[in-house]
Amino acid sequence: MTKIYSFLLFLAFAYSANAQNNIVVKGTVVDINTQLPLELATVYFTTVKDSTMIEYATTDKNGNFIINTKKFEKPVFLKVSYTGYQTYFEEQKGLTESKDFGKLYMIENANVLNEVVVKSEAPPITIKKDTLEFNAPSYKVRPDANVETLLKQLPGFDVDNSGKITVNGREVNQVLVNGKAFFDKDGAIAIKNLPADIIKKVQVSDFKTKKEELAKQESTSDYSSINITIDEKKNKGYFGKVLGGYGSDEHYESSLMMNFFKNKQKISVLASSNNINSTGFSMDEVFDNMGGGRNAKGGQGAGNGGKGITQSTLAGINYSDDWTNDLEFMSSYNFTNAVTKNDSKSNQVSFLPTGNIITEADSKTKNENTGNNANFQLEYKIDPTMRLVVAPNLNQSNSTNNNSSFTSSVDENGEALNESTSTSHTTGSNTNFANSINFNKVFEKKSRNLSIVFNNNNSKNDSNGINISETIFHQDGKPNDERNQNAKNNSKSDSYAFDFEYTEPITDSLRVRFGTDLNWQNSVNDQKTFDYDETTDQYSNLNTSLTNYTSSKQNSITPKVGITLQKNKFTLNLNSRTSIVEFDNHSFYLNQATDLNKRYMLPYGNAQLRYKFNRSKNLTVKYDYSNALPSATQLMPVANLNNPLNSVIGNPDLNPIEKNSAGIDFKNFDFRSRSGYSVYLRGDYYNNDVVSTSIYDDSGKRNTTYVNISGTYSASIGGNWNQQIKKDAHTLRYGLRLSGNYNFDKGFTNAILYYAKSVVVTPSIYASYDYGEVLSIAPSYSLSYNETRYENYSRDATSNVIHRINLQTTSYWPANLIFGNDFGYTYNSNISDDFKKDFFLWNTSLSYGFMDKKLYAKVKVYDVLNQNQSATRTISSTSIRDEENTVLKRYVMFSLAYKIGNFSEGKKGGKRQRGS
Repeated sequence: MTKIYSFLLFLAFAYSANAQNNIVVKGTVVDINTQLPLELATVYFTTVKDSTMIEYATTDKNGNFIINTKKFEKPVFLKVSYTGYQTYFEEQKGLTESKDFGKLYMIENANVLNEVVVKSEAPPITIKKDTLEFNAPSYKVRPDANVETLLKQLPGFDVDNSGKITVNGREVNQVLVNGKAFFDKDGAIAIKNLPADIIKKVQVSDFKTKKEELAKQESTSDYSSINITIDEKKNKGYFGKVLGGYGSDEHYESSLMMNFFKNKQKISVLASSNNINSTGFSMDEVFDNMGGGRNAKGGQGAGNGGKGITQSTLAGINYSDDWTNDLEFMSSYNFTNAVTKNDSKSNQVSFLPTGNIITEADSKTKNENTGNNANFQLEYKIDPTMRLVVAPNLNQSNSTNNNSSFTSSVDENGEALNESTSTSHTTGSNTNFANSINFNKVFEKKSRNLSIVFNNNNSKNDSNGINISETIFHQDGKPNDERNQNAKNNSKSDSYAFDFEYTEPITDSLRVRFGTDLNWQNSVNDQKTFDYDETTDQYSNLNTSLTNYTSSKQNSITPKVGITLQKNKFTLNLNSRTSIVEFDNHSFYLNQATDLNKRYMLPYGNAQLRYKFNRSKNLTVKYDYSNALPSATQLMPVANLNNPLNSVIGNPDLNPIEKNSAGIDFKNFDFRSRSGYSVYLRGDYYNNDVVSTSIYDDSGKRNTTYVNISGTYSASIGGNWNQQIKKDAHTLRYGLRLSGNYNFDKGFTNAILYYAKSVVVTPSIYASYDYGEVLSIAPSYSLSYNETRYENYSRDATSNVIHRINLQTTSYWPANLIFGNDFGYTYNSNISDDFKKDFFLWNTSLSYGFMDKKLYAKVKVYDVLNQNQSATRTISSTSIRDEENTVLKRYVMFSLAYKIGNFSEGKKGGKRQRGS
């Protein structure tokens, strides 16, 4: 007992000593002339000796700041930075006691524009008119850390296990490097592969379309955009990484990435090849290309949805440069090849009023896809008032698919209904050309603007397939269906769209927009099927029931008008348009022509109100009314008999789909406490939604068509809260998420209408702990509960629960050694009793750095416990389907990774070698 008291006394003493070592600094920042408080000014302390940042905070709406920090007994500078004002600073002998600095007066600089900040050094955070800017060197990360690690240090940022980035609760859908795309729009390659120590700034703004960007309009998006700028001193040089590995069961991986920088010019080259289900390019610092590494896919494989094992090859190059002061160019090219093999087994129960049907299926597939993709973007500043952006894209791909399958169906009494055996071999090619041209003209009067946008999309698809199948019907005396056929399909699709819009300011805060959209669409599908002729040993007999020619034309003109009211705190956008549509469809089938010509007048409208309480707190309210046309396939009364077990025919009496959507979003993040939360409420209501309906005959064969259903709706509610606590070398982040969905659905089963009401609730908790540059621990837990009830339907209510637990640990101690572990546990009550309902996925990696951490030797083990599985259950209103696919199992991989780097430090600094 004495020992326990002694231990408690020691803890109390340690806590007291630590508390005595903490101090609180506070004050108020005001304008020297108006005496008004300045909100979101950055207040920070740096050392006098080398300008190392000690701690910072931002002011609240009353100009107040509070900084909790440790005592510091050496000279420091107190600095205050605010857009449009001269930087305030004063020297202190140290931070030895709590202090109230009272009012700190800021002097406005008359020569400073809204987007310029005068500073002797960059503050950790600068809040501009519409951009939040972080000074990267102010945030300490490991010397060999990548941009993803840097982002995790920034207040308000969250990067989850799948790489999705959110800032202040808002999802990021665009990541740029020096204002340009870096291979992919979502920035996955950039944040995983660019080293943090070459980054100067991370800028966050509301995502804008190219049209909004050129017209300098406010964003209407709920997403954020990130721009990563590279330090000018390190913008001349190169860096890269090469990796090679080989493991058990002939598994291998290899990758290369090289980046060359010369001022505005940037060239990046990447290549990758592996057979471990990694179809993209990631090169994670711990697990490299390991599919499922960091538990991103929950153990179900990466890149192919968990179905099969993929061998992939990737090569690409990205080039960007400012050719002149007025002409910017960006381009990229990617080559991909992926071969996926999969064995699948499934069991499906289809619920019918006349009795259930049970279908079992086995299949083996081998699919190969090869693609070439080229993107370009040319931005030309014709003069200070006119800009032109041209962005063409060319994509070409070839595919080869081989499939063999067997299916059989029985009724609920076990009586055989049908069975089918088939093998197929299909080759295909696709060519797609898309282009976007944005022209914008601004006028002398502020906010007066002319925008012209042209888009085209032209695609051509050809396929040639051999299909040999036999379908046996055991009931109602229906004859068996035997096929040995060659199907050739050629299709083309062309679309062109013009968007004209003129904006006229009525007052400084009120703008009116009016214009028109012009759209032309044309598609042709020519399918010919030939039966095998034993006499000639060729596929020469035209099968007219499986031969069809269809064409569809859709032309529309859409006049539109919009109003924007923008005040200091809020922005209101109202838009209305009406599409006058000509929809002409033609089919030639069984020597009979069918024409279906429709005329529509479709209204659209939306409203958005965004209220910004301050830069980090905002409320958005949205409403949208829209109409959508059924597809030509859903409308044309022409039979599709390609599937012997399902004949499909369109319904020419379908009405357009009418949809009403509304939503409320509120987001708030407090930079001072480094905590934030967001909540949302959204709903959709449908009139004349289009659904498929099937009637089964006595042999289990379906006859399917499409019908309109009205009165279905869905609603969702959710929220997110997170907090960050930083003290010395300790950084703790934790948060909660909650989402809930309610759906009211209608449908038909064997021509009988049913109702389905479903509820999904998904709470989750997550955390991460970092101890300096030594240790990182990130646990998370989520639960998903799903319940569905039915009316006018003999089916019972269903419910299921899924538990997911993940734990990531990374140790960087002792020096040069990196030890990473990803541990995941999944339990799914939904999975059939024939399969294991839970499984563990544990991946581990151990690496050691040589040659000043330029060379790393690694050993990695995927699925240490050899439990990975791909058993899934899919529940719909009319069926339950259990499926099992081939999945990647345990393997060991040995690899070597070498880092290369050389950057110039400017004219005076010479060169510095770097190995990370």
